[in-house]
Amino acid sequence: MRSTIIRTARTFRWLPWLGLAVFLLLAGFTAFKAVDAARSVIYWHAHRDEPIRGWMNVGYVAHSYRVPPHVLYLALGLPHQPPDRRPLRVIAKMQHRSMNEIRAILQNAIVHARPPYPPPPPPSEGRAP
Repeated sequence: MRSTIIRTARTFRWLPWLGLAVFLLLAGFTAFKAVDAARSVIYWHAHRDEPIRGWMNVGYVAHSYRVPPHVLYLALGLPHQPPDRRPLRVIAKMQHRSMNEIRAILQNAIVHARPPYPPPPPPSEGRAP
């Protein structure tokens, strides 16, 4: 039986092997992306309303508390374009504030961005009213 399989495999040309290789690569890539997406969903489901810490950046806090990032940038007096990826402790140091002040500012902005308060609209990007 084994020799029959080997004999049959030797009769194949390179094109079916190429098709099989492409199929396996695409299947592997699809599986990788599906696992990555599932991990992301599980991670953010478990990390809702995380206590604000110095290692977090503004985008992380916005995602964790489910508020628009521009609300937090506005509260801290930062431009929202391009997104600021610095940790909050660096922002606090640059603004000569303590981490407790930054935490209080962000928590106040989060409370006022959630219902029953409507969040402020995002700032217009250079457009005149």
